[in-house]
Amino acid sequence: MPLPSAPTQKPDNATTRSKTNNELAIKGILCILIGLGVLVSPHFISSPGMQGIVAKSSLVGWFALVLGIAFVGLFARRRMAARA
Repeated sequence: MPLPSAPTQKPDNATTRSKTNNELAIKGILCILIGLGVLVSPHFISSPGMQGIVAKSSLVGWFALVLGIAFVGLFARRRMAARA
């Protein structure tokens, strides 16, 4: 079976890189919002049973918050490196 021929056009890396960075920022913001929602919501839930269940998942909230901060930090680092 013969190999396919080499591509004739170069990929547009600037567009792909920009789209990837924007998706990274969106993922980071959403993770931060989810983490904050999980950590803050037990204070606003009136049902003691549900409040206990959500309070026990605080580890998940902290993980989402730290992951979101890491994504946003990586996005900022890439933006600063692109300007330099």
